[in-house]
Amino acid sequence: MAGFYYEKLEVLLKAEGVCLELGGRPILRDLELELRNIYRPGLKQGQVVGLLGPSGMGKTQLFRLLSGLSLPDSGTIVTGDGTHVRAGKVGVVAQSYPLFAHRSVSSNLQMAGVLGGHSREEAEKKSRSILERFGLKNEGEKYPSQLSGGERQRVAIAQQFLCSEHFLLMDEPFSGLDPLALDAICEFILEAACLDELISLIVVTHDIEAAVRVCDTLWLLGRERDASGNAIPGANIRHVVDLIEPGLAWKKGIEDTPEFFAKVKEIKKLFATL
Repeated sequence: MAGFYYEKLEVLLKAEGVCLELGGRPILRDLELELRNIYRPGLKQGQVVGLLGPSGMGKTQLFRLLSGLSLPDSGTIVTGDGTHVRAGKVGVVAQSYPLFAHRSVSSNLQMAGVLGGHSREEAEKKSRSILERFGLKNEGEKYPSQLSGGERQRVAIAQQFLCSEHFLLMDEPFSGLDPLALDAICEFILEAACLDELISLIVVTHDIEAAVRVCDTLWLLGRERDASGNAIPGANIRHVVDLIEPGLAWKKGIEDTPEFFAKVKEIKKLFATL
């Protein structure tokens, strides 16, 4: 057991019966998923979910559906208040970390806040607060070209928190990072998840080790098999991996333990069945 008390409370995000075709080819079929608020007494504890699956399985299309950038052919994706997800309600951090080059970091964040529905005064106040919380207090007057790759990534994440305070989708945040930068973004994701009780981060990644390191739950996307072992067109969530119960979530240095390597090995074996 994990050695600490927690509860999974209300549903924050839910997909039911989601199907999607592209060019007449099934991409997602009867997909179901559920994300719940994790409660730990005396702590602010958000949720970090990893969405993993082999290449070509439909992760990008599911990413677009969860962010509200695309609509399913059938089925629903709703937040805890029963409203459908829509673009702008869910923050999206793309691999390229797009920022306006002609605007300072502070200006980029303030503009995001205004677009997110805040007044200019509120946006300015929130941008100052989030710069401080994200360790970027001294970078506010710099321009994106003056930032390191890791700093641009943090600014892009901070920007999306000003648009959507609770839901954030991240596309391959570990891709192309050197070991030190990988350590920094893993630590940052864990810190960001604890900024608010209801913050939910969904990380789409190919990096199994990094996912086990930062997530509390993994969704493995794959295809069902028929009686002959052939893949049935259209992917769905084949496995939900709970990293809390075995004590792998929320622990600094977990990546150096035998339990971590055993779990990574287990998930790699599951990939062969997807």
